[in-house]
Amino acid sequence: MSRLDHDIHHCRALVIDGNPTSRSVLTAQLRDFGVGTVIQTGRVKDARTILENRQFDVVLCDYHFDGSDMSGQDLLDELRREQLLPFATVFIMVTGEATYAKVTEAAESALDGYLLKPHNATSLGERIREARQRKRVLKDVFEAIERSDFGCAAQLCQARFEKRAIYWLYAARIGAELYLRLDKHAEAQQLYAAVVEARALPWAKLGIARTQLASGQVVPARRTLDALIGEMPSHADSYDVLGRVLVEQGEMQQAFEIYQKAVELTPGSVTRLLHAGTLAFYAGQTDEAMKALDRACVIGVASKMFDDHALVLLALLQFDAKDGKGLQRTQDHLSRRRDRTPECPRLRRFDAVVTTIRFMHDKKVGDAMRMVRELTEDVERADMDMEAACNVIALWARLNSQEIQLDEMPAQVTRVAQRFCVSRASTEMLSAAAQGTEPSASIIRDSHASISAMAEKAMGHALNGAPGDAVKLLLMQGEQTRNAKLIELAGLVAQRHHERIADVADLSARAQELTQRYCAAGAHLIGAKQGGRSAGGMTLRT
Repeated sequence: MSRLDHDIHHCRALVIDGNPTSRSVLTAQLRDFGVGTVIQTGRVKDARTILENRQFDVVLCDYHFDGSDMSGQDLLDELRREQLLPFATVFIMVTGEATYAKVTEAAESALDGYLLKPHNATSLGERIREARQRKRVLKDVFEAIERSDFGCAAQLCQARFEKRAIYWLYAARIGAELYLRLDKHAEAQQLYAAVVEARALPWAKLGIARTQLASGQVVPARRTLDALIGEMPSHADSYDVLGRVLVEQGEMQQAFEIYQKAVELTPGSVTRLLHAGTLAFYAGQTDEAMKALDRACVIGVASKMFDDHALVLLALLQFDAKDGKGLQRTQDHLSRRRDRTPECPRLRRFDAVVTTIRFMHDKKVGDAMRMVRELTEDVERADMDMEAACNVIALWARLNSQEIQLDEMPAQVTRVAQRFCVSRASTEMLSAAAQGTEPSASIIRDSHASISAMAEKAMGHALNGAPGDAVKLLLMQGEQTRNAKLIELAGLVAQRHHERIADVADLSARAQELTQRYCAAGAHLIGAKQGGRSAGGMTLRT
């Protein structure tokens, strides 16, 4: 027995096919070929759950599933995007003539191979052998990733690409992903651009847009994405990245419309439903938000891909709609998910928010007030983020509209808004969390204006030849408000004018300390929890 044959004998395989006969044939062929363990399922939803919780060496998946919103390609894309499919897993798509073009296109975007119906055991064996051989050739890359030596892995991929050695295109994609992970945006963009020049593949063009966005080039990223979508209007990953660009630009309504298009292309995608529902919420499209978030719960609340913040948004929408039964159902979902990870601080915070909403619904104003005060005190903490800020603002706005006048509400909302109004996008999100209701919306807008005025006043000192005064003023105001914009600006001014500031070392140290305490959590919402997710990207999980 050859080494490859011995390796295949110890493989674990998963067969995903909606047709019982076809599924049985594939299973039998794998066993005849020598695969040691074979598991089968007929539903995409079940396959997703299995792959989230178990690791396989080989996955055979049909492209089309009757009665399902998801195709096999949709499943592969979602698993890869959510980093739930290891590099070592061989994923082979089984397809008929009608979908052959789609699958061959997918084969160039990290699919290991495709099998055209009708097929025999020999052709299946050849596909598995070929894919396993590629994994062996790139073993040094995967081993470097396994030990988290991403720099070494990227260099290995770069070398293979430059030599046009065997599997150079696959290596180029892995290398570019690694460079992005290492924040080496220029190297990633060069590698993607070289692939575009060589083969003009859509994933490489999308990679260029991703590097532009990661390096802060929002406008060029939008141009690249507009061109790519014009060429390939059915390329769903492009809509994901464009949605992120629009969020960065504060265009919530347009971002929602873009994510809605992605959902239309892949209606069974849990993450795209969550994105669409979240953007609909912040764009004020309550009916669309309820529909998308509720659908995401139905098909994916037990999935690792599900983002628990969706349950908070859904609870707020159900409270607004006076839907007590729906609110109870959502609270039950959250309780079950929290029971799995009881020590998770994020879930504990969500549980407190939804419990507060429940108190509000039941007219237990005293209990609701006590809890929202406790949640607001987190504004003093370094780990409070934009997500938590929006939740607190949403609670104060709704409490204030419950036929009671809260004298403390303006001061509490101001505390939160002054910390998190760092940009137009964050200001729009906070206002949307408050449903645009008064006086909350005005308080948030005024807070953003006051932060901008503080920054302008400080920069006036710098322009008038007193950069030290500018840094001191920014630090004082940054300490008072905990606003990341003011704190980061203080550090930038100190760095730029260090030769003209007498006590620059002490000021820079203060700025660095505040940056670590109050800027690490960030002021972004969409994608905040999914730091490792990357639309259009290849998984880096091993």
